[in-house]
Amino acid sequence: MKIIIFRQAKVLIYLCQFLLIAILAIACHRTTITTSKDTKGCVHNYNPNIDYFPDKVTINYATGFDVEYHKNYKLVTVKNPWQNAKTGFQYILVQCGTPAPKNFQSSQIITVPINTVVSLSTTHLPHFAKLGLVDKLIGVSDTKRVNTPEVIQKIKAGKVAEVGNSESINIEKILELNPDLIMTYGVGNPQIDSHHKLIEAGLKVAINAEYMETSPLGHAEWLKFTALFFNQENIAQKTFNQISTKYENIASKTKSVKNRPTVFTGFNFKGVWYIPGCQSYVAKYLADAGSNYLCADNSSGSKPLSFENVFQRAASADYWLNLSQSWQSLKDVIAEDNRYANFAAVKTGNVYNNNARVNNSGGNDYWESGTSNPDIVLSDLIKILHPEILPNHQLVYYRKLEK
Repeated sequence: MKIIIFRQAKVLIYLCQFLLIAILAIACHRTTITTSKDTKGCVHNYNPNIDYFPDKVTINYATGFDVEYHKNYKLVTVKNPWQNAKTGFQYILVQCGTPAPKNFQSSQIITVPINTVVSLSTTHLPHFAKLGLVDKLIGVSDTKRVNTPEVIQKIKAGKVAEVGNSESINIEKILELNPDLIMTYGVGNPQIDSHHKLIEAGLKVAINAEYMETSPLGHAEWLKFTALFFNQENIAQKTFNQISTKYENIASKTKSVKNRPTVFTGFNFKGVWYIPGCQSYVAKYLADAGSNYLCADNSSGSKPLSFENVFQRAASADYWLNLSQSWQSLKDVIAEDNRYANFAAVKTGNVYNNNARVNNSGGNDYWESGTSNPDIVLSDLIKILHPEILPNHQLVYYRKLEK
């Protein structure tokens, strides 16, 4: 009997030992997997056969940038950084802890994922909010003009510095912040553009040219451009798919409308009235909203016209949109130039401005979150032009100018 009990005890001990060894082996294996990257996303034990970017984006609407994936780096090309640009920009985004490819300048090579960023345009700020990356933001050009709630909260907490922009850029402050990346834009004027100075100072810079896009969804898709620097392709792809699906669904509601009201935009400034071309994002918005837009020509830019020329074309137009940001009422419009009173849209009161969300310092959220939410902007336009299509929608970025 004692022998049997002894043998059972030995078997039990053996099973416990085996179970302990198995648990330790699994634990060690798991440790090896989870520590292949540190908390900053850096790779340890680089393997050239591994694809370090399993999540990838596809570009469907934006025409100004593209990305080419390699196993441990991404080749990002900005094709049209500003109007009449003779050259583009290329950035090599190398996974942290892996070797950079050869034959590229050091200024082009950026280690990803980045952990700190300075943004010199408010249009980029909603990207960080949508991607859950506001904690990475450490500097903006002007803290007072920001409208993105998550960024405002961080500014109030004293965690976002003001660094200026263009000719007033504070290089010393940015060097003190020492960000992994500065996201900015260019207009092709060395007197205004700051990216040359920043690169000369040894800082990593990326040109975001979303404003050059000719469609609302093209603008919004630059969310993916921002995501590339943080390895957040998965979130960007899902988020933008939701935006584009909403936009296309809303746009489909006006396809069959027979009554397409005539619309003109802009205002006279020092003798010049700029009218966007028929291939511009403004024209795309208004076409999708079910209107007959009185665009300037078949270009994607804006054409300068005289007051008389615009009046001749738009005197009897049904709606007037996108006026001077300072005009709050029809009285302001007529006080600026009494000739405006002769437009039919002014007489009927069909005048709407995209300045419903302007903060105390003049920062207009239409040019901030509106760029990233084209489905909401389109809904506003349809509500104005065809209120019966979206009866429950309340205007967000637009408002009617009252008497």
